Amino acid sequence: MNNGNLCRAALLTCCGSVLLGTAAARAADVTIERLQHPEPQNWLMNHRDYGSHRFSPLAVINTSNVKNLKLVFAIPLGGTSGNEYTEATPLVEDGFMYITDVWSVVYKIDVRSGTAGQIVWKMDPGVQKPDRNRGVALWGNLVISVAGLDGRVIATDKDTGKIVWDKNLHDQPDMEITAAPLALNDTVIIGGSGGDNGVRCWLAALDAKTGEQKWKTFAVPAPGEPGSETWKDDHNAWQTGGGAFYVTGSYDPATDVTYWGAGNPAPRYDSAYRPGDNLFTDSTIAFDAATGKMKWHFQYTPNDIHDYDASGSQIIIDGVGGKKILSLANRNGFEYLFDSRDGTFLKAAQYAEKVDWTKGIDAESGKPVDYDPSKGVQIYNNDWKGGTDKMVNSCPDVHGGTNFWPPSYSEKTHLIYIAGDEGCADIIPDRTAHVPGKFGGGGYVNNARITGSLAVVDPATGIVKMRKDLPYGDLSGVLSTAGGIVVTALLDGTIIAYDDQTLDELWKINVGTGFDAPPMTYSVDGKQYIAIASGLGPVAKAKLARSPERKFQSNATMLYVFGL
Repeated sequence: MNNGNLCRAALLTCCGSVLLGTAAARAADVTIERLQHPEPQNWLMNHRDYGSHRFSPLAVINTSNVKNLKLVFAIPLGGTSGNEYTEATPLVEDGFMYITDVWSVVYKIDVRSGTAGQIVWKMDPGVQKPDRNRGVALWGNLVISVAGLDGRVIATDKDTGKIVWDKNLHDQPDMEITAAPLALNDTVIIGGSGGDNGVRCWLAALDAKTGEQKWKTFAVPAPGEPGSETWKDDHNAWQTGGGAFYVTGSYDPATDVTYWGAGNPAPRYDSAYRPGDNLFTDSTIAFDAATGKMKWHFQYTPNDIHDYDASGSQIIIDGVGGKKILSLANRNGFEYLFDSRDGTFLKAAQYAEKVDWTKGIDAESGKPVDYDPSKGVQIYNNDWKGGTDKMVNSCPDVHGGTNFWPPSYSEKTHLIYIAGDEGCADIIPDRTAHVPGKFGGGGYVNNARITGSLAVVDPATGIVKMRKDLPYGDLSGVLSTAGGIVVTALLDGTIIAYDDQTLDELWKINVGTGFDAPPMTYSVDGKQYIAIASGLGPVAKAKLARSPERKFQSNATMLYVFGL
């Protein structure tokens, strides 16, 4: 950290401490019991619950009155440079909100009044470069955050804003940490990412009190380890093999298993550089939370060249056909369902409107029907000769389908709501792009407009029940509530509430700047609010660029809060 950033961080911490002189007494600790059974008014973790449902039991805002929703206050975030954004979900505990910006700055905001948000303190880690940041975790009296390209994990005292511990996990050039941490009993799970940069990514567990590492498990096995036989090259591609963990996983306290999705193999657009299935990339992995050992895995797109990560929300749903199932809306256009105990494949459904990279998913194995295990390089259903031949009009787009933005499982309707993009891409492999700073193995082009969709899947049957076409991409994700509403937001700055039964539009507002952060909800003194942060990152801007009427749309990083 340079001297300027040290001064900035010290000043912010000092100011925070002064403000807290008039604050209430020390807040209650966030315990495993509270995380397992979150109070209705609070949103205590990234996906709200360990099952990653993103469902709120609040119903003050409902289908009959959501039409009266209005902006009650807004707060600017960041502001130290241009082109800022955030992908963070705000957390709220008893009227205090915690959110991050693109500089990994953590904000504590007093939202109790319902008419304004007063920043109580900021914790500035002094990072040198902006990066994606998807939020924080609460544990005990700590706010645990990550610092992007620095590869640091930081615990901040919830009351004072002072740093308690700061651990550097940066073990490879170009690695980063972007997923919000997952807090368990006495452990915090951290996902390492940067796979597209040629990083061999990992999942790690830290002691929540001290930050000391308990275990670390790599997504890509070393020679001799299980799965290493699926890396069939002769130039050690496993060392730069990818498999990023950039979306917060889920957790089953009954079995002490945590489920995370691994990203694409690297280089992403040159599958011939790394012949073989490339385990455990593009996989859902069940980890023993105590040891980090893999209990089971399922790989969706072996030898992927489409950038079809499996990193999205791993949703746990109990009581479906007498089973506890795991659901993933994959970037490749299909929604998958598994037995969460052992990874047995159950069903798959196409949620994206157009899918042409495969002819379908095998009903027994769950693999693409065109997958040929005898081949080192998979062609699938693409009109592609392999090597450096250009792949034309592969659908869905390289960014999905859905991606880091989360779906929601409604405990009211027992349906899964999936926000996504609709579009296709040309993929151009490049054999020279296997070096640090240029490790993508090629590139892609979107030749046509990218639109959006909201698809509804019944996990009991694996059938897509409804679909709503959207005029712009949806990189925000979904919130569902007991009030019967489903909330999402678009790249053009429109926030929309739908009826959870019919997808009829009930309310919308356009705030002029787009979204790639998820909506959430909370209440204070019985009054319910919906909050969402704005600002478009590089992927979102690239998708919106195919809509010429939005050419001059400005970008602003704001926290918007709505109420009745």
